[in-house]
Amino acid sequence: MKYIDFLSQPPSLESPMSWPFIKMHGLQNYFVILDRRDWTKRFAVEDIVRICSTNAGAGGEQLLTIERPSYEGLSGGAYAAMRIFNIDGREVGACGNATRCMAYLLLEETGKDEVRIETASGVLQCRKAGLKRISVTLGPISVDWHKIPLSRQVDTLHLPIESGPLADGVALNIGNPHAVFFVDQLDSVDMARYAPAVQNDPLFPEGVNVGAAERLDEQTLRLVVWERPGILTMACGTGACVAAYAALRRGLVSWTTIAVHLPAGILEIELLDGELAVMTGPVAICCHGFIEGSKLR
Repeated sequence: MKYIDFLSQPPSLESPMSWPFIKMHGLQNYFVILDRRDWTKRFAVEDIVRICSTNAGAGGEQLLTIERPSYEGLSGGAYAAMRIFNIDGREVGACGNATRCMAYLLLEETGKDEVRIETASGVLQCRKAGLKRISVTLGPISVDWHKIPLSRQVDTLHLPIESGPLADGVALNIGNPHAVFFVDQLDSVDMARYAPAVQNDPLFPEGVNVGAAERLDEQTLRLVVWERPGILTMACGTGACVAAYAALRRGLVSWTTIAVHLPAGILEIELLDGELAVMTGPVAICCHGFIEGSKLR
């Protein structure tokens, strides 16, 4: 049985409050995935928090749901829609690693080499790129202060805020907001100490994902990302895309194909015309099972 077929199973007759899930990761960025294409009721925030909890639930950095595409998605050729929820229950618009994992399941379901997924930030083109490797086209990337969004107009290529070694950053949006700071020695940056001050700065009314990047050469970066609502992740797909874009805008790299080294591995980023980025990287299945006692009916 394919993993995607497991998700479509009905609730257990013995326990009608149990729902099938699959847990996946993209470079140790962990996701719990539910298929809600035949569900009608909304999530309760406490359910999302519990499911993502490593103590009380399946454990993940985000909860992903497969949904039926909207009318707009259908007109754009989307096969399915994806919703993304952070561990605090807040819905967000984009996640690169999550999209790769979701795309793998939907490609398995369709038996095709390409699939389009509707998200809150638009319809994304995804394709197979090898054995359990997926490419996703993300963007457009914007440095417009309105679109990030910022609370006031500033030079988004040279942010007027700093926290310790995080200074002179670049603010961007790729479906979710990011601030990227280039540093000389990444290993010396204590993100847990310095990133929260940036994340919670009044300049970012919706908060921001905070990246610290080190240039290694003309086509290679190292990166760590402190993600909303306050997690140091092993990998961040959208963060890798905006770091590559910011490095190119700053003149730190000259190639449009850039390898971004994250704590858990490497993502390949190809920057395209129109401020788009193609992100390629691996996915993996962790486990699958049933979530008990949820109010999701």
